[in-house]
Amino acid sequence: MGNLADFRDELRSWLSEHLTDEVVRAGSRDSEESDLEVLRAWNRTLADGGWAAPSWPAEHGGRDAGVDEQLVYLEEMNAVRAPGPVNVIGVSNIAPAIMAFGTEEQKARFLTPMLRGDEIWSQGMSEPDAGSDLASLRTAAVAEGGAEGDHFVINGQKTWNSMGHYADWCQLYVRTDPEAKKHRGITCFLVDLRTPGIEAKPITTMAGGHTFAELFFTDARVPRAAMLGPLNEGWTVAMTTLSFERAGVARLHLSLANKLGDLLADPRAAAGLRDPVLRDRLARVYAEIRAMRFLTERTLADPSAAGAGGSLAKLSWAHIDQDLANLAVDLIGFEALGDTWGWNLLSVRQASIAGGTSEINRNIVAEHVLGLPR
Repeated sequence: MGNLADFRDELRSWLSEHLTDEVVRAGSRDSEESDLEVLRAWNRTLADGGWAAPSWPAEHGGRDAGVDEQLVYLEEMNAVRAPGPVNVIGVSNIAPAIMAFGTEEQKARFLTPMLRGDEIWSQGMSEPDAGSDLASLRTAAVAEGGAEGDHFVINGQKTWNSMGHYADWCQLYVRTDPEAKKHRGITCFLVDLRTPGIEAKPITTMAGGHTFAELFFTDARVPRAAMLGPLNEGWTVAMTTLSFERAGVARLHLSLANKLGDLLADPRAAAGLRDPVLRDRLARVYAEIRAMRFLTERTLADPSAAGAGGSLAKLSWAHIDQDLANLAVDLIGFEALGDTWGWNLLSVRQASIAGGTSEINRNIVAEHVLGLPR
């Protein structure tokens, strides 16, 4: 425990010295696209201090942090509203897959620029007809010149790629064996998005943001050396991407606690709290956030429960985030629709879709926790 306290003290001291108001604002929910360079500079500062990815092995720029240390890291970063690395998906999901399946050349080429934010990554999973059901993807890669060809030619479309139009690289999942069963015949590639035949188009969300993009592939040639893991074993690569950051589920309840704190600090909400029905809704949201915290701690304490625990946490987060958004507008009134709370009301609609729909997560809980049939 003493070492854990030292870890917390070291991070607090470092943040007090390096975190600026400009960085906090750039990482806030209402940040502008022009803040990207501020966040990239902050990302480099995090990497230089060893705080961009504490869970990573020290040989790759991390701290070999265990789950308890990762949780402390998230708590302290959250407490001062410090943004994490620009490559959130890259650092948490793509990098572990490269560490597990990548060649030594791939590790040397990609991990450091990803950690520092010098190269931004997106993840090519979802398609117009294959969202949460990744195994139904249709984007195809065909070996050029026969099965042993040096290049693959890719055609298809991906959608809902986070930061896809800013990204330099994409961890792309494609079908390489159309005759295989759904979960077979998928291969993962590390694709340079500047490759001819690839076009990225930003998507305007209902909240007015441009944090997602569509990717179009038209006869894009990708070298065989870009393959991550064995041919036709992409499903295994995809299922391994969360292996390093089990503590990441703590971000969900911490972000909700911050948002609730912001609502209670808004003086306009005081009048609404005179309504007993709204007070009851506030108490319910508070209790649900606390319960989600205990769920997260139980999940972290039992590695075998990580998968189903993560699905339960995601379900809880989506439900609470949307309830909290509705409550904020009801407490403040129409005035809330013209500021951050109005933006939040629109943006949280995606909470029950992004990162796995609530329906998919309910299936996981039903089958793997309750033992119900498929």
